[in-house]
Amino acid sequence: MTHAPGPETGAPKVWTGRATNRMQWVLAAAGAACLALGIELAVAGPDASGVAPLVMSVVGCLAVGLLVLFGTIAFTHVHVRIDRDAVHVRCGHIGLPRRRIPLDQVSGCQLAPLISPRSWGGWGYRWRPEKGTAVVVRRGPGVVIELGGGHRFTVTVDDAEGAVLAIRAWLRQRTRSVGGA
Repeated sequence: MTHAPGPETGAPKVWTGRATNRMQWVLAAAGAACLALGIELAVAGPDASGVAPLVMSVVGCLAVGLLVLFGTIAFTHVHVRIDRDAVHVRCGHIGLPRRRIPLDQVSGCQLAPLISPRSWGGWGYRWRPEKGTAVVVRRGPGVVIELGGGHRFTVTVDDAEGAVLAIRAWLRQRTRSVGGA
């Protein structure tokens, strides 16, 4: 986590944090196994059953393998960056999916001491009508960002309390600059 000194308000210039889920690698391995099976079936060629069942098996294994492999690798970790302009959330090794939440759209935030994948319907980028949107990569603490109009964005992150303090400090600074202008 980076906590560089910031403006007079005590807000860090940039706060960064992340959360990791090593169990996602087990699921990624299962996806890779499906992918390997599809390749093996394609290389082995048709048997007595014919070409159509072989093609269906190969396509099915390849599709499932790719979906599971890339779907799980995207959520092995999440990276959160908070600066004076926005909260930036990036998932996985290539940073997709990503979300940028401008601080002028944030009405508040709070610490969520325990976010459970079960309550969100699993790991990943989630939406629940009663809860809003979330990036859940593991069970544990996170940040709930209030976006106005009853909308919320939740993200699991290590040192969630530090993230909440950084967001609140930047919001206080924005309030002072708008009030003083």
